[in-house]
Amino acid sequence: MRCSQCLSENIKVLESRAHQDGRAIRRRRKCQDCDHRFTTYEREEEVQIRVEKKDGRFEDFSRDKILRSLQIACQKRPIKPAQLDRIVVRVERFIQDSADRSITSRRIGDLLMENLQGLDHVAYVRFASVYKDFADPDEFINELKNLKTTPARL
Repeated sequence: MRCSQCLSENIKVLESRAHQDGRAIRRRRKCQDCDHRFTTYEREEEVQIRVEKKDGRFEDFSRDKILRSLQIACQKRPIKPAQLDRIVVRVERFIQDSADRSITSRRIGDLLMENLQGLDHVAYVRFASVYKDFADPDEFINELKNLKTTPARL
C-alpha cells in the first residue's frame, strides 16, 4: 500500500470495520510521512456467475435485475427495502457458495419464491403469476390453495 500523495509505503491503519453485509472491509489509513489520510476498501473477490435463460441464452448475473423484480412484486405492500435487500443477499450468497459458475434462471426464481412465500403472500402471488406464467385462472387458484398452508412472517 502506498500513499496517494507522497507514494510512501509507511502507512498506518487507523480504523477497520465491516462494510456491505460483511462482504467488504473499510479501512481508514494515515501516511506516517506526510500525514495524508485516506480510506480503502477490501472486497471479497466475486466470481462472475452466468445465468442460463429459458431459451438457452446465457447472460451475466445481475443483482439489480433481481432486486427490481422483487420491488415490482412488493409494490404497495408493507415490506421494507432492507427486507428485500436481505433476500437478494441470501440468493447471492447461495449462488456464490455453489461450486457451479452458472445457474438457471428457473433456480433463481425458485429461490426468490421460497423467500417471498415466507415474507408476504400477496407479493409471492404477484411474483409467481409472472414467474410461472399462469395460463388460466385454475393455475392461479391452485397456487393460492397451496399458499394457505404457509403462514407469512410479515
